Amino acid sequence: MPTDVTVLAVDDQPANLRLLDAVLTPRGVTVHRASGGEEALALLAQHDVDVVLLDIVMPGMDGYEVCRRIRKDDRTAFLPVVMITASGSQERLSALECGADDFVQKPFDQAELVARVTSLSRVKRSHDTIRDQAQELARWNDELEARVRRQVGELERLGRLRRFLSPQLADLVIASEGEALLESHRREIAVLFFDLRGFTSFAETSEPEEVMAVLAEFHAVLGRLVHAYDGTLERFTGDGVMVFFNDPLPCEDPAGSAVRLALEVREEVRAAADRWNDLGHDLALGTGIAQGFATLGRIGFEGRFDYAAIGSVTNLAARLCAEAAPWQVLVSRRVQAAVEDRVVVVLVGDLQPRGFSRPVRVYDVQPLHEEEVSHDHAQLHPGAADAAQDPGRARRE
Repeated sequence: MPTDVTVLAVDDQPANLRLLDAVLTPRGVTVHRASGGEEALALLAQHDVDVVLLDIVMPGMDGYEVCRRIRKDDRTAFLPVVMITASGSQERLSALECGADDFVQKPFDQAELVARVTSLSRVKRSHDTIRDQAQELARWNDELEARVRRQVGELERLGRLRRFLSPQLADLVIASEGEALLESHRREIAVLFFDLRGFTSFAETSEPEEVMAVLAEFHAVLGRLVHAYDGTLERFTGDGVMVFFNDPLPCEDPAGSAVRLALEVREEVRAAADRWNDLGHDLALGTGIAQGFATLGRIGFEGRFDYAAIGSVTNLAARLCAEAAPWQVLVSRRVQAAVEDRVVVVLVGDLQPRGFSRPVRVYDVQPLHEEEVSHDHAQLHPGAADAAQDPGRARRE
């Protein structure tokens, strides 16, 4: 017999209960006694029982009703029930109909009783093992589902971040649980705008497939270089792009990073423009860079968020981009002061950007290579002094 077996003996005759106890207890079985159906159900609610030995004929609630109630309770639905009967086949049939598992005939044979209890207790233990394993599996499944939900949430969050951060910055924000960086805050940043000159007329006279192919090549160059320089991509507007530096993570040299990115993008897009020109597409790049304070953070609505910079610095960079002549990189005074010892910067003059109450001093950043400086200077600024006197001359040329 399995160890630690617990039996509930139910009989209205005290002598029968004492006999069952005397037979089973010496064999290591714990016996709980109940003299009626109500008491039996109450004991089942309090104790974990392996087998029920149930008399049929009892006053009040008989054994059939007790068995039916045991089967209706989810906790005891599979509990083995042995009916103890003194009658014949009719009582056995009724016992089967109400859910009994086995029978013991009165007066019972002790060896047969022990064998019945031993066999059914093994069945009960097997069922308990399967139930426990099922519960453990359910717990594992719940834990796995929760883990998957967390991981999916992290992936979605990382996906949202990757839309406006370079991959390495997005990974860093995720790793440090730094999504709080996306909340509204104020910081000094360098803002850079790119725009394709001649794009409107090109789009108007070209097939949509040609337009999309040019944009795809343009965006591929920008995406690769923006990520390489750890810039934050704020938006695409068709042929226009806005990038800023020093947010959401600090940048030691935001103006320098913006200028280096602008110069490298200019050279790669210029090479692409030579190919576009062979196809009859007259396109060029204009660039504007400004530095100043802005309010930054996540904007939008549930299901569609962007990360934006708001302030006059973004408007100034956009105005400088709009004023830039083909292949020009126009920068504000603050940017010029930050990079003048590393690149050639030519004074353009004082411009009056739309929406600004005061004129802004503007500079043109030349390439680092001497021969390239001469080329750009000759093409865009036939005379630096003249350009300084006439700010619109460089744009008109």
